[in-house]
Amino acid sequence: MDEQVKLPAENPSIGIIICKSKDKTYVEYALKNISAPIGVATYQLRNTLPEEMKAMLPEPEEIVKKLRLFDNKL
Repeated sequence: MDEQVKLPAENPSIGIIICKSKDKTYVEYALKNISAPIGVATYQLRNTLPEEMKAMLPEPEEIVKKLRLFDNKL
């Protein structure tokens, strides 16, 4: 998302970003490029989610699936 849309004066995106086109839904966990802690005492930067966090967060594909179900109800 930040690579395509973010303006130079804007801060990096944080959270779950959901974008939809006519034919496809995109889901991105936007936690990369965070270079400073945000109200935490310690932090670690990683390229992938730790296994214990994967169990707590849905896979992007699951979010897309649920969004499609929601769209079909409208």
